[in-house]
Amino acid sequence: MDLKALVVVFATVFVAELGDKTQLATVLFAARSPQSAWFVFAAAALALVCAAGIGVLAGTLVAKYLEPKTLAIGAGAAFILIGAWTIYAAIRS
Repeated sequence: MDLKALVVVFATVFVAELGDKTQLATVLFAARSPQSAWFVFAAAALALVCAAGIGVLAGTLVAKYLEPKTLAIGAGAAFILIGAWTIYAAIRS
């Protein structure tokens, strides 16, 4: 196992997930039912594992047809577009 790759992937995903809408939704679910915080944790963790699995499968499939550089450029462009749309929507409201 490549420990360096494991650390890089973990750190990247961990930082990307901090403060995003998924974490905020989890905070809200936990706040609504503090007595079942472990249930909220388990459900959120399972959902993130499933989403990551879909990402890995999609990435493996897409990598058969696209170069990693092309995929990285496309992902970067998508993030920029989503950010621009978010700013636009915030300004309009």
